[in-house]
Order: sequence, then C-alpha cells, then structure tokens
Amino acid sequence: MLNGILVPLITPFDDAGAVALSALERLAHQVLDDGAAGLVALGTTGEPGSLDPGERQAVVDVAARVSRERGTTLLVGAGITPPDGAIELSLVPPFVRPGEEGVVAHFAAGAGPRVIYHVPHRTGQDLSTATIRRLAAIPGVLGMKYATGAVDASTVALLADPPPGFALLGGDDALISPMLALGADGGILASAHVATSSFVELFETWRAGDVKAARTLGARLAEVSAALFAEPNPTVIKAVLHAQGRIPTAAVRLPLLPAGPLTSADAYRLVNR
Repeated sequence: MLNGILVPLITPFDDAGAVALSALERLAHQVLDDGAAGLVALGTTGEPGSLDPGERQAVVDVAARVSRERGTTLLVGAGITPPDGAIELSLVPPFVRPGEEGVVAHFAAGAGPRVIYHVPHRTGQDLSTATIRRLAAIPGVLGMKYATGAVDASTVALLADPPPGFALLGGDDALISPMLALGADGGILASAHVATSSFVELFETWRAGDVKAARTLGARLAEVSAALFAEPNPTVIKAVLHAQGRIPTAAVRLPLLPAGPLTSADAYRLVNR
C-alpha cells in the first residue's frame, strides 16, 4: 500500500523559458535522497496547464526514469496515461459538479491503478465519507489524496475506520501533522520540496508514537507550509528552490506571476532557520 511522503514535482524553467529537464532530474533525486517515498509528475504543482504536449511527456519521461532507477513510486497527473509501473493521479471531475453518484460512476468506468485527488475548493464537488468508502471499493483505486482544507468530523470518522488496502494521503500541507496523528498513510506535499527530510521525520515520528516531538515538529512545518503557500503554488516554492541553488530560475508561466521578494525571503528564512 502507498505510504510515506510523496513530492509533487515543480517544473523548473531555464533562463530562456524552456523546461530545465536536467534540473528536474537532479531535484527528483534530491528529494528521494532525503527520504521521500515517491514522486508525482504533472500535479498542480508542476504547472501542467502551461506546458505543451511535448513538454508534459518530457517531464513524465524524466520522472519515470528516476523512479525506475530508484525503485520508488511514481504518480502521474494531468490526464496523461502513466508509463508502465506508474499510477494515475486522477482528479475528481472539476467544474461539472456531477454529484456523488456521478463521481462514483466516473471512477468505476476507469481502468488501471489510480489514486483519486479530492480537492473540493478546486473541483467544486464535495464527497461524503460514505462515498469515499464506495470509491475505495472500486477495483484499481489504490487511495486518495485528501485535500478538503479541514480536519473535521468526516475526516476523523474516515481515519477511525479506514477502508482496507486504501491509502489516505494528506494533501493540505499545513494540516499534515494532525492527519498523520489520526492515522493517515502519508502525504503528497509540495512543501516537502524544500524541507523533505523534515517532513519525512514528521511522518516517522508520528509512526513511532513520539507525540511530543511530532507535535513540536508539526507546528514548525505548518508555519513553513503557510509561508510557502502565501502566494499561489508553486511560486514561493520555486523562489526558495532557486535561492537554495537547486533550480536555474524561479520562473513560472502565466497565468501565474513570480512570488514577491518579501514573501520569498520570509519563506526562505523559515525553511532554513
């Protein structure tokens, strides 16, 4: 079953505005060296809507090559057919709001290994705990990136009695500590780009049952995540990665704009304190 901290990769750009594939490959190896359990290519953090088809395929090729070399998990988003051995990260249908029955029918009609990405503030579609349990029973559905924006009664009920063989992965970076405390299997966390080993340590500390240490570390990382998401993702993360010398530029593509210098400096300070 999926578990641990997975990193949804940014797409770095060079000075000419092209995808910096060599920097992407280095970054993928770095987060795995620091303990990440796997990678996500072309999630929201990877700006897939701003990439042309050739660029998207090149990003997937790099991530797949690194994942094969390292023997780690790879999830692929943006509606791209995942390569052999990879898992599709499939968004709950956005915009159309098909209702919970429609969501279940949509995923039941699919094939292949999938992790569902449930993020209501982007899709406009809420899912009840009962519906999530129905989704978990669909063949090929391996788990869910759970990013509802809250740890509420439904979250508690779901994690108190999780569907067997179904990985529940936190997707709200600032809330990952309480999610892990309740028994989540890990997280898909953009913030883990810049503090990979610390997020891995948080996961392992909760697993070890060291509540005091986990609470302290979780509070610090929640502050880091808040700073990294102070402007639209992944603008601040890219600014910090560039300041760390890990990607050639902090550039993003429209409709995103680069993070402001004060926001970037504050996030860099928190990451490196």
